[in-house]
Amino acid sequence: MSSAGTSHWAGHRAFLSRPTDAEPDSRYREIGGAKSGFVVQALAELFKVVTIALPIACDAVPRSLPNDLAARPSASTYGFKRHQVTSMEDHIYLSPPHVGDVERKLLLKAFDSNWVAPAGPDLEAFEREVAALLNVRHAVALASGTAALHLALQVAGVRAGDNVLVPSFTFVATANAVTYLGARPVFLDSSTDTWNLDPLLVAEELDRSARDGRLPKCVVAVDLYGQCADYDPLLELCARYGIPLVEDAAEALGASYRGRAAGTFGLAGVLSFNGNKIITTGGGGMLVTDHDYVAGQARYLATQARDPVTHYEHRMVGYNYRLSNLLAAIGRGQILMLGERVKARQKTARYYRESLADLPGIEFMPLANYGLPNYWLTCLLIDPLVLGASRDDIIHHLAERGIEARPTWKPMHLQPVFLECAMSGGAVCENLFRRGLCLPSGSNLTDHDRERVVDAVRSVPRRARTASGEC
Repeated sequence: MSSAGTSHWAGHRAFLSRPTDAEPDSRYREIGGAKSGFVVQALAELFKVVTIALPIACDAVPRSLPNDLAARPSASTYGFKRHQVTSMEDHIYLSPPHVGDVERKLLLKAFDSNWVAPAGPDLEAFEREVAALLNVRHAVALASGTAALHLALQVAGVRAGDNVLVPSFTFVATANAVTYLGARPVFLDSSTDTWNLDPLLVAEELDRSARDGRLPKCVVAVDLYGQCADYDPLLELCARYGIPLVEDAAEALGASYRGRAAGTFGLAGVLSFNGNKIITTGGGGMLVTDHDYVAGQARYLATQARDPVTHYEHRMVGYNYRLSNLLAAIGRGQILMLGERVKARQKTARYYRESLADLPGIEFMPLANYGLPNYWLTCLLIDPLVLGASRDDIIHHLAERGIEARPTWKPMHLQPVFLECAMSGGAVCENLFRRGLCLPSGSNLTDHDRERVVDAVRSVPRRARTASGEC
């Protein structure tokens, strides 16, 4: 890394390690009180409601196992209902939004300014601040991380009929964005060392497709659960075959790979500010890049591809993908807290690992030695034959105690909508899904919350093993 790059990253790390009691930037100190009146008060009340509703709306879709992997659990396994809770304590969500007074004041200030459209000073400032944080030339704020993926792939040249290499072990948005352009996702298995895209399978697929004369148009790498993919071999492979790489860093803001920030690899990186992410704007995303053309095309397409003339002129089909200035105001407050959020989730991850280390049949997600994760979610594998309880037993047991836990991602090649897509490998990610568990990891967890989670996991009823070794 150059001296300039080293210097920047030192500054980036210093920003992330701000003390928890640090006073917000001076530009946020004198924001002023909200105007009185029904509308402003209603907006403040809405902000309160959002902080309660987002964990449910953004992260409460039931998932079930396919018949060939395990018996289907009942709907109540994943759908938390208050009347099922046996404890009177507050419900613990998987990864709820964590917002405070700074965000509220910025939101109301933006409202009072009448900049409520997808344009305005907070939107521009939010883009500048994220670009500076990641040390990239451009950041384009958008309506969602999925929108950012869509635009990144389109600007990368993906068109109808093209193939795009995608990890199977990911959230569905990664694959959906490929299909928006009429292209076909080609799924690849994960590495057991990191759970991320396996570079060896990427090499095999590129070699095979080159011999067939049909190279994929793009490679999408995902930084899973806040841990970066292994970019050195991936970038070398893409350079060798002349294929662009897009980084899906939706889950990884605040993480790094060999001292370089997540989201800054390849042609473009994608961030998500969904309600369950490490920082949130309620809903939103961002495309980040060092390439002027990529940023310019993304902005153009995100604003209905309107040409720069007085009347409305359109030579291409565009999209209504820009982020609201109001939501960008929330994001500006959130980005100030990123370092604190990472440290809080790291504390939770360490507590779980230390407190559950003696339980047999539990294996945490490996931490790669090439970077630092943001600890978005703490994930582990359950061996039911050793522990005496399955992953689904634990989820159900925690739900009865007001604690939300989830399975890891269901691989894309097992999803009904993608059953006809090509897949390389599959055994690794199928095992990660069959046995994988995500524990509550929010940055607003208290010590008591963490203790409740650990106590609940340790108190799961276990079945004795039979002579055949079955539980």
